[in-house]
Amino acid sequence: MPGRARTTERYARALAAAVVAVACLLLAANAGPTDTAHPPVPAPTEDITSDRDSLATVDP
Repeated sequence: MPGRARTTERYARALAAAVVAVACLLLAANAGPTDTAHPPVPAPTEDITSDRDSLATVDP
């Protein structure tokens, strides 16, 4: 039965190729730069409100 051996071999090669293709896709998806996020920028000091600017504190 040489025909069955060839079919089995074909399926085994196809399965191996599929596993390699999935592995390559996973590696390619994770191959980007590691530092994609920019560091947070601190707010300027003018924009920070103090306690005197709050409506909760009222001078008598």
